[in-house]
Amino acid sequence: MISHTGSNRTITRPDTAAGPRAVPRLAHNGPVNAFAPTGPTDPRDPRSPSSPSDPSGAADPLTDPLTAFTALRTPEGTALLAELRSYDPAQELSTATRLRRSHPAPLVSAALGQARLRQRAVAKFGAEDAYRMFFTPNGVEQATRTSVATYRAGRFAAAGVRNVADLCCGIGGDAIALARAGISVLAVDRDLLTAEVARANAAALGLDALIEVRCADVTEIDTAAYDAVFVDPARRGGRGRIFDPEAYSPPLSWATGAALKAPRAALKIAPGIPHEAVPAQAEAEWISDRGDVKEAVLWFGEGFAAGSYRATLLPAGATLSAPAALSAPPVGPVGRYLYEPDGAVIRAHLVADIVDRSGGRLIDETIAYVTSDEPYDSPYTSAYEITDRLPFNMKKLKALLRERKIGVLTVKKRGSAVEPEELRRKMKLQGPNAATVFLTRVAGAPTMLIGHPVRPETS
Repeated sequence: MISHTGSNRTITRPDTAAGPRAVPRLAHNGPVNAFAPTGPTDPRDPRSPSSPSDPSGAADPLTDPLTAFTALRTPEGTALLAELRSYDPAQELSTATRLRRSHPAPLVSAALGQARLRQRAVAKFGAEDAYRMFFTPNGVEQATRTSVATYRAGRFAAAGVRNVADLCCGIGGDAIALARAGISVLAVDRDLLTAEVARANAAALGLDALIEVRCADVTEIDTAAYDAVFVDPARRGGRGRIFDPEAYSPPLSWATGAALKAPRAALKIAPGIPHEAVPAQAEAEWISDRGDVKEAVLWFGEGFAAGSYRATLLPAGATLSAPAALSAPPVGPVGRYLYEPDGAVIRAHLVADIVDRSGGRLIDETIAYVTSDEPYDSPYTSAYEITDRLPFNMKKLKALLRERKIGVLTVKKRGSAVEPEELRRKMKLQGPNAATVFLTRVAGAPTMLIGHPVRPETS
């Protein structure tokens, strides 16, 4: 079995008492940064306090995030956001100065902050939804991409799920996808501002009849009446990403317990989760979107295959699965063709399946490159024809590229410490031709493989 992280893995438990990373305040931003977490814990932590307020209990309209958000939903705030839809962030200071002549400065600051967040959210939600929705910095960062949420909601719907308890719902991205699949949703988040944003998003997209938003501690929610449970624990702390599943908020063990009580369930987790941390009762699925691994999902209950591993590639929806861990694939010399499996296939430890399907072999027992002497077409791999194999040597590579008149070089690496940009800079490329170089190991030896794609890669 090969793994992108090696067979031995040490899990370090981070200090979960540390708070979230602070968001820098810009001089002209005003209360916009109130949308960022200001307390000592992650706002999606079900045990954390709700939105910050003045010790006296009175909300300061200049800094209170809930007050600023409420102002954005007034007719004046709505008009400001519509005006800022296509604004240029590089011109923010002049835009703010102009708008403050006719609108309160705190409202202008809040609207500018929301406009920036909407522009960031387009990549995940698409322009049509993003410019109708509301966001927080954490919400944009942690929300599921629409394509992935839609796929996951489709699996729930295909399993006959009619209603879901969405625990740790964030700004409501997954609840929206579930509702659009015809599923009723109870969306729960402990943070008051986050819950209000989720409620506003359901209303903005015309889905409030299917989405009930509740501000509560997810560990106190009775999910017995629901067909399924979906949990998306917070996986960021004061020191960045959290890699220990028991340091998630809520911990993976709690989420697994909640899942096992429900007829069906899905837990969204980080794609780097070690396989030994996957519960035996779960079907583990890794999902990539256009070649970028986005998440792993643990599925529980009727209709899902406990103990199996699955890799799904979006937008095509191609799925590769195995009922259990596969045996180690054979290793052999580099052939005419080299295959680079999709990241979801690698994370799911299904490279051995690609080796079997292609009739090929690995180039090294620790490297997820597959090689064969015959062409193999698959949605799960990118295929290359190899023209040259060299021991790792910069001078020899530079001479070969000069001889071939290579002006465009794609650098891929696996098992090499060399940075692609550094290599390209040293090559001083010139010429009309293009090539791909793989910096890797072959039978343990540092090696450079030069070739070109067999077919255009999906963009």
